[in-house]
Amino acid sequence: MDSQTAVSPHSAHDSSTAGRLKPDSLGVLGILFFVLSAQAPLTGIAGAVPIAIAIGNGAGAPAAYLAAGVVVLLFSIGFVAMGRHVVDAGAFYTYIGKGLGRSTGSGSAGVALFAYCAVQAAMYGLYGATVSALVDHYAGVHVDWWVWTLVTMVIVQFLGASGIEMGAKVLTVFVLAEFSILIVFALVTLFKGGGPEGLGIGDSFSAHAALQGAPGVALMFAVASMFGFEATAIYGEEAREPKKTVPRATYLSVAVVTGFFAFTSWMLVSAHGASKVADEAGKALASGDATSFVFAPITAQFGSWVGDVLPVLLATSLFAGILAFHNSANRYLFSLGREGLLPHGLTALNRRHSPWVAGIVQTVIAVALVMPFAVLGKDPVLTLFSWFSGVAVLAAMLLYFLTSVAVIVFFRRTGADTRLWNTVIAPVLGALGIAGTIWLIVQNFTTLIGGDSATALWLQLTVPAVLVLGVIVARLTRRPPVAVGAPVTGSDAVDSGALGSGDQEENR
Repeated sequence: MDSQTAVSPHSAHDSSTAGRLKPDSLGVLGILFFVLSAQAPLTGIAGAVPIAIAIGNGAGAPAAYLAAGVVVLLFSIGFVAMGRHVVDAGAFYTYIGKGLGRSTGSGSAGVALFAYCAVQAAMYGLYGATVSALVDHYAGVHVDWWVWTLVTMVIVQFLGASGIEMGAKVLTVFVLAEFSILIVFALVTLFKGGGPEGLGIGDSFSAHAALQGAPGVALMFAVASMFGFEATAIYGEEAREPKKTVPRATYLSVAVVTGFFAFTSWMLVSAHGASKVADEAGKALASGDATSFVFAPITAQFGSWVGDVLPVLLATSLFAGILAFHNSANRYLFSLGREGLLPHGLTALNRRHSPWVAGIVQTVIAVALVMPFAVLGKDPVLTLFSWFSGVAVLAAMLLYFLTSVAVIVFFRRTGADTRLWNTVIAPVLGALGIAGTIWLIVQNFTTLIGGDSATALWLQLTVPAVLVLGVIVARLTRRPPVAVGAPVTGSDAVDSGALGSGDQEENR
């Protein structure tokens, strides 16, 4: 038996095996584009950077993105080590279950599904508002935002059921488009020597710059912008040589996302001028159009035509993110059905080996989350987008923390990997960094969602409530997992089910 990944008697390359996602479908770049699309780069830059600068640490915001990248990288080291021993579309909950037991793993599954569906619903809100405004502006036809959202749900469902390769191709086009214009702007600004005050390296990356103002707020928004990188492990079953592909894709994703946000935000600071950037960002927020802080210098650099292109790219950026989170969520539903925690019907695959039933259920969940805001006449940006983005980030940070703890426990118990840095030191440091981030999010949650304290409180409480509900469901449904030929674990000391030996101890 391979010391790192054990497989069931069924061949890992037999795509006809019942209950298995299509293997050998994605390489490093394919997975990378799914991750980058989930990041929605233009949305992250246009939405988060102005806030991080205005109410965070001003010109020092780029340093916050580097710090966030370090925290995520430390988390990733243990995450990748676990991924070499556990390959499953459930990723987070499978990892947590291996280390902390079936009940905790199942509770985390509910949190993961909640996080992905919430952030997708948030994106639907902003997407619907953006498309409605674009059509109104260019065609003079007003159609309510929720109509465009429902139409897009049908398209997303179709693409999700068309196979992972089709989704990867669509996302590649959209991600390259939004990345290209931002990177070209940043590079042109760099080679021109920066804006009115020069490049201002010290103004953005010195210790003084990083710690000025409210660095905790900037770090919170920086970490929030990285949500979605962990999707690399979700596609492990569909990856070519997952033991190599998933680690490479994970580290590459962290490096690319960190570098992109730090570099682009730095060039935006430079374009406005370090001494003026906080005021400029504040004016953009006060005007109700935070994107103007980003779009204005890009338009000034390349001409007025860019002002027409950028809103369209914002819409495609959101669409790419919506599709990516649809794929992530339906794979969670598929995996939960396979483990017996949800109805077995969720494991149904179409001829393209896509979990089509899980996809339909995910779309129904999206409708259930989005439509109440339409029926009640709520602003899709100020409520749906802001509220669900905040709660999704909080849920994701809880998952990161539990995963880091599970990694430490799993390797201490099984001895499957004895590398101290990978299985103890880095996960501990990552857990501490994530715990600090959770504290910052809770303390500044009202700011994060742009709402009132009462709304912030009940939104925060939904996360532990979902975790507890998942634990209760696990206690009540102790059905055996569906037997499939999927790679799951990498040590004889670990049982061959999707959850770990801690479950055996827990269930005695």
